[in-house]
Amino acid sequence: MLYKNLNINEAGHLTFAGNDTTALAQEYGTPLMLLDEIAIRERCREYKNAMEDAFPEGSMPLYASKALSFKRIYEIMAEEKMGIDVVSSGELRTAVKAGFPMENAYFHGNAKTDEDIRFAMENGIGYFVCDNADEMEAIDREAEKRGIRQKILLRLSPGIDPHTHAKISTGKIDCKFGAVIENGQAERLILQALSCKNIDLRGYHCHIGSQIFDHAPFCEAAVMMLTFLAQIKEKHGFCAPVLNLGGGMGVPYTKDEPAIDYAENIRKIGVLVWDTCKELNIPVPVILMEPGRSIVADSGMTLYTVSSTKEIPGFKNYVSVDGGMTDNPRYTLYEAPYTVLSASRTAESADYPCTLAGRCCESGDLIQENVKLPAPKRGDLVAVLTTGAYNYAMASNYNRIPRPPIVMIGENGPYTAVRRETLDDLLEYDI
Repeated sequence: MLYKNLNINEAGHLTFAGNDTTALAQEYGTPLMLLDEIAIRERCREYKNAMEDAFPEGSMPLYASKALSFKRIYEIMAEEKMGIDVVSSGELRTAVKAGFPMENAYFHGNAKTDEDIRFAMENGIGYFVCDNADEMEAIDREAEKRGIRQKILLRLSPGIDPHTHAKISTGKIDCKFGAVIENGQAERLILQALSCKNIDLRGYHCHIGSQIFDHAPFCEAAVMMLTFLAQIKEKHGFCAPVLNLGGGMGVPYTKDEPAIDYAENIRKIGVLVWDTCKELNIPVPVILMEPGRSIVADSGMTLYTVSSTKEIPGFKNYVSVDGGMTDNPRYTLYEAPYTVLSASRTAESADYPCTLAGRCCESGDLIQENVKLPAPKRGDLVAVLTTGAYNYAMASNYNRIPRPPIVMIGENGPYTAVRRETLDDLLEYDI
């Protein structure tokens, strides 16, 4: 099995976090998103402990909640003493509703509106991660109205290619995020920040991409950012006390992708950070990182019920299920790989090649191609693994289909964290 929380019971059913998936499907219906709360907490602690060992006091992981945002996840992050980053007023409002301490919240994004900035300050946001000069001016104006000095980090683009999918690579020069170091744009933005009376520049941020399996790109980014930090100190006398290295460590979606030792990766980055700062003769800054996918992705699973099988001789076999791009658009967007298993007949031979298709009236509504299952029939249960990140977060009501619930499995068993949408919910905003 791909993960340690998966198994097969005596009935031949797939179990997840010790629970029979067929029993969960019977109780909660399908499509059904499951989350292993214990695994999420364990991953939070792995990051937190590793960063405390590797970096100076005050260093911490910030959960990148764009990966999966709902009230219960922020409660868990608060209980685990994690920071968070949010990218919208909606995520921020959800965190506030969950009682998350706002001093540990960081507001990201390249296109914050005046309303976003006002709302964030109104709710006591800890930091803005400022993307550009226009945004900085807006933050400065709003802070002046409130008589405060707002803490910010500046998002910089180090010009690094992490060799991941183009749509999730964010640290190259030609990118919508951040101020470019190479052409002097970043330096100009820093000087602007230092001249603003109502802004407290605390440091720099970079994020080079997602689904990165090697520590080397993070080390390359760290060296570049620290070197730039030292250059700004030398030229302008400002030594940034905080450096946020972003997120992006991957998770294996299939057995062909490597498992990652997150703590070891962090240890290696830490050694390089300390050595580089010594060479540059600068204090080691507080280090922040932003794990999102690697906190929740492999703690998630989605269960579907098979509705039909269609065989096209000489071409392919389609197995259609009661979900699809409405709850998992990632294959449609960029052919994201997944591991697909029979949940109700896991012990049987998986020798039926097929394409797992969704229910939407869209030929591109596929969940995965080149799948092998026990020859399926209507009513079988299918499990798609590693759906904790960017699945529910990107879900929609396309074709007027309600979104599935989120059921978490904790120490005391399963419980509903987000209820299933109803058909009446779809009409709530119609006039």
